[in-house]
Amino acid sequence: MEAKVMMMEESVQPLRVPPQMSIYADQHNIIHLVQTMVSSLAVDQPEDPIAYLLLLLQDSSVHVPRVVLLGAPAVGKTTLAGRLCADLGAVHVTMETLLDDPSPAGQEARRHALKQEEVPDDLLVSLIQGRLKESDCFNTGWVLDGLPQTRLQARSLQQGGVIPKHVVLLVAGEDVLLERHRGRLLDPLTRDVYHETFARPREEAARRAEKSADAHVGALRAHLQRYRCKVTGLSSAYRHILTTVDADQPPLDVYQQALAFLRTRRCSRTPRVLLLGPPGSGKRLQAKMLADKYKMVDVCCSDLLRWAEADPSSVGEEVRTYVQHNRTVPKSVSWKVFQERLDGADCSQRGWILHHLPCDLQHAKHLTESLNAPNRVFFLELTDDVCLQRTTITPVHPSVHAAPGDVSQCLDNTRSVTQALGVYRTHTAGLQCVFPDGVHVDADQDPQCVFEALDKQLTIQTHAH
Repeated sequence: MEAKVMMMEESVQPLRVPPQMSIYADQHNIIHLVQTMVSSLAVDQPEDPIAYLLLLLQDSSVHVPRVVLLGAPAVGKTTLAGRLCADLGAVHVTMETLLDDPSPAGQEARRHALKQEEVPDDLLVSLIQGRLKESDCFNTGWVLDGLPQTRLQARSLQQGGVIPKHVVLLVAGEDVLLERHRGRLLDPLTRDVYHETFARPREEAARRAEKSADAHVGALRAHLQRYRCKVTGLSSAYRHILTTVDADQPPLDVYQQALAFLRTRRCSRTPRVLLLGPPGSGKRLQAKMLADKYKMVDVCCSDLLRWAEADPSSVGEEVRTYVQHNRTVPKSVSWKVFQERLDGADCSQRGWILHHLPCDLQHAKHLTESLNAPNRVFFLELTDDVCLQRTTITPVHPSVHAAPGDVSQCLDNTRSVTQALGVYRTHTAGLQCVFPDGVHVDADQDPQCVFEALDKQLTIQTHAH
């Protein structure tokens, strides 16, 4: 009877995924692959799912570009989209090309456009879906220029299976947009966009180029007002695959930043994040903020021995033995504590963010060789002066005479921090060799800015296509 009860209890326990399975899935991008296959099956609903999946796995279209460019009128979307499409071999899809669709849906959309009415959401979504299912878009990829226009349209496209891999939001100030709009030229034959000052057309294109029909300032201001009402909700629909690019810079710089982003691949994986940095760089605060957002386990190495001392496991018993006899816990036992914590069910299922790792290079090497190797490493950079300023106690004002005990405490604290900084600096080069792909983040700024920089990197897994 007891055995039966035990079997029933085990049957309701949550499924435990071994760490080595997670590592294999990360290395081969298995989660993304499964998501792609399931999404394609749900959208296309083939009669023979197995044969369809075999063809899908062999098809290079899994890796073709699927891009959405967003931004205010005159920000440079069309220019950027044209160059990206030319270099990537993708199809440039705009509202104008959709209105050229000879289908009944296309004709209905043109009627709305001729009356200067907005094309209804369901009609526009239908046109986009139909265009992207055509063979050229399927085989070579696509860039949606200024589409979708609202959050509702974005959600409808997602429900219909139109899911971009990358979304680029171009931003610029209103004065910049007004200046660009005043000199906007359009080639009626090719529909290429030029500018009287910044991007003049050449030869035949120069003879054909005309002032844009809506080039007066009043029209632009009206467009900008409508855009501002929609952009927050629209960008939130793509927040996990979106990057923002400053469009108020040379076109080549805008292009290179956008292209660098398109060459990254988003990857769904269990986060295993390591934060490194000197004392005072804000590791504990950033770890808490990231753990709260992504529901990761916040693992502070400096607190692990206290955690282990209260743990009833055999490792906890070892730690208690050393603590009770006022002896230093050996590194071998500390490593056991460390591994046991990362092997916990919560860490395996939700992922973890690790900080205050001892600067010992041996610990770092053991970590990279273990089943709990981090898949994100960040170095928080801060100068020694700022570290000391943040972590030491100083008198409030030179005219205030500090008590002898306060002065002593201040000196002791300064010596302690200086020693810790020296240890970290000694091992910094070695840590960078152990974690060569670590991302360096400037920690000498507002904590929210540091958090945003870390957060942006966490959402993207960089790979060359």
